[in-house]
Amino acid sequence: MRSMIPVLFLVAVLGFAVARPCGLPEAVAAVPAALVVLALGLVTWPDAIHEMASLGPTVGFLAAILVLAHLADVEGVFRYAGGFAARLSGGSPRRLLAVVFAVAAAVTAVLSLDATVVLLTPVVFATAATVGVRPRPHVYACTHLANSASLLLPVSNLTNLLAFAASGLSFGRFTALMAVPWLAALAVEYVVFRRFFAADLSTPRHAVAPEPVAVPAYALTVLAVVLAGFVVLEPLGVHPAFVALAGVLALTVRHGALAALGRTGDLVRAANPAFLAFVLALGIVVLAVRRSGLGAIVAHLVPRHGDLAGLFVMAALAALLANLLNNLPATLMLVPLVAHSPALVLAALIGVNIGPNLTYVGSLATLLWRQVLHARNAPPSTVEFLRLGALTVAPCLAAAVAGLWVGLRLWGS
Repeated sequence: MRSMIPVLFLVAVLGFAVARPCGLPEAVAAVPAALVVLALGLVTWPDAIHEMASLGPTVGFLAAILVLAHLADVEGVFRYAGGFAARLSGGSPRRLLAVVFAVAAAVTAVLSLDATVVLLTPVVFATAATVGVRPRPHVYACTHLANSASLLLPVSNLTNLLAFAASGLSFGRFTALMAVPWLAALAVEYVVFRRFFAADLSTPRHAVAPEPVAVPAYALTVLAVVLAGFVVLEPLGVHPAFVALAGVLALTVRHGALAALGRTGDLVRAANPAFLAFVLALGIVVLAVRRSGLGAIVAHLVPRHGDLAGLFVMAALAALLANLLNNLPATLMLVPLVAHSPALVLAALIGVNIGPNLTYVGSLATLLWRQVLHARNAPPSTVEFLRLGALTVAPCLAAAVAGLWVGLRLWGS
């Protein structure tokens, strides 16, 4: 019974995060759960402090990238992306889908999946209305690519940051190894989307004249420099959080010190302190789960070798846990078990990033996407979501794992 207590707490915390009664933040359940776990002695205070300290740099980066994405939105980057997509589509729903795939993949890779879900999805809605096409394929692309397109860079997803810290890989090596899996997953997603939404994409082309949107040259330049900084400075020991923070400062002071001071409250809200507290508290709860009977079962199932069979087993196990526990707890549970093998760490990452496209509870980003659609009175169909997930997840996992195996042969681990 004692070994089941942490699992029950984790289920309760995740259930609260899914339901969010009265709109309360996830931390309202996670922080008390972590305190009770500590009070019961399931995790000692020194171990909890060590866990939070190990998560600290990752949480700091998450705060910085959330603020950076917010400032990019204020500067008009997403409005420009929507106008660019509308013009490039030429009124064709199929061409618009291809452009949305490219834009969503780029936004997810550089500004993280939360930016794609929260900031890009409303823009895609507006763009579809401007072009005069049915929005479903393009809106569903936002949530699927928020998960599967987050494979590329260590900074694309909170799960990536956790895995990156344990992998021992450099920023460039991580990106090189994940480039082929990223492209493979995107290709499979696109093929399935074209077939699944064939009726929506077969509507006639409309002649459109989208309103011109000014190019946010300064913001795009800052984002390009930040991306280059991730690649160049990480091997020199500069944590990506400091690079993202430099981008935040560059965008914040653009309008002068007084204006920047007046926007402090907006920046704090953009950093989402409640969610950051949720991540730290969840780390403590998951630490207790890792030490319970469930942790022992998972440890027994984890493959020991990073050969092709081991990579497939690892990705499948990670995808299963992501849909049972959510991808963040799954990452916190799995990464310490495979930290000895960078190949297995990356395979686990494929599972926890692509797997959540199967169910709503697979990732917090998918839950946020669902909230965005409900807020626009366009709730997604659960049956349709599950059918699309069933058609995409397995082939995407297989293609991405095969791509990882190829990458490991080309670049080594």
